[in-house]
Amino acid sequence: IMDSRIRSWTKSFTWRIIGIIILLLLSYAVTGSIAKASLITLLFHLIRVILYYVHERVWEKISWGKGTDPKNKLPFYLSLSILVILFIVVWFLGEVHGGT
Repeated sequence: IMDSRIRSWTKSFTWRIIGIIILLLLSYAVTGSIAKASLITLLFHLIRVILYYVHERVWEKISWGKGTDPKNKLPFYLSLSILVILFIVVWFLGEVHGGT
């Protein structure tokens, strides 16, 4: 069953509230200005809410991973393998270049 548009918007906003609080506090700690911290936070989260909504709607149209064909797990394991490899590469590069 597909989420309604209002459900997707609600999920977007509740998730962003958490992010708003965190970014506002971090921005204020870095800039020392509540005005600058507020502007940074507002712009960042406005963009994120819109992108999250679009992302959710696109994924609702993709049947992969919804259990429609339990025999075809290749895409899942291929995606998981790529993510693990990318994580290892990023971690390794951070270790190699972390001291410089």
